[in-house]
Amino acid sequence: MIKLGVNIDHVATLRQARMNIEPEPVTAARIAEKAGADGITIHLREDRRHIQDKDVYDIKKAVSIPLNLEMACSDDIINIAIDVHPNTCTIVPEKRQEITTEGGLDAAGQYHLVADTVAKLQEKGIKVSLFIEPDKMQIEAAKKIGAEYIEIHTGLYANTESEAQKRELNRIKEAAVYAHSLGLIVNAGHGLNYTNTQSIAAVPYMHEFNIGHSIISRAVFTGLEEAVKEMIKIVKK
Repeated sequence: MIKLGVNIDHVATLRQARMNIEPEPVTAARIAEKAGADGITIHLREDRRHIQDKDVYDIKKAVSIPLNLEMACSDDIINIAIDVHPNTCTIVPEKRQEITTEGGLDAAGQYHLVADTVAKLQEKGIKVSLFIEPDKMQIEAAKKIGAEYIEIHTGLYANTESEAQKRELNRIKEAAVYAHSLGLIVNAGHGLNYTNTQSIAAVPYMHEFNIGHSIISRAVFTGLEEAVKEMIKIVKK
């Protein structure tokens, strides 16, 4: 059965809009856990635009479900990850000017940088996932680097429709099957919502989805606990 990791970054986005103390991401993490989430995902960006260093420590202490820390290959964040010891670190590309993560990590083109980061984390017993496109070359690079997981970037699938979306869904299916054949555990995320997730949930060998923006958006109207429960029904149907 597919697991749901709830990304609570945008609770911190709302807090940082006023540079205040509320809403607290740690409270969101506890509510998501109570609602049945299988894990919590947070992205500690280099520019600290939403999640802050203290949040990472507080959330790790506050929940008993696994914590997935999204991060770039940045020395200071690597040090924080090693100190906090999340269950998983997901290596993502990062550009200061982007609104959200745009596209997958070029694990093949940045092989040595990514491999060095992965080795540092794994040396401390932290499992690593690479956030990549549904591309054979990137999957092979992830395997060669030694990551335990990949997270397939579903943004293009989520932002297209009709025939283009079907083609992208087929790419994701082929990527999941190929990654599984290499012994990689397959996760997926980015742009998934209450209408487009079900098709991805039917893809073979999917292990976990990391979904944030759509859940937090729904929570504005329904409350976070109900929003998480609704997504769990879709993912685990």
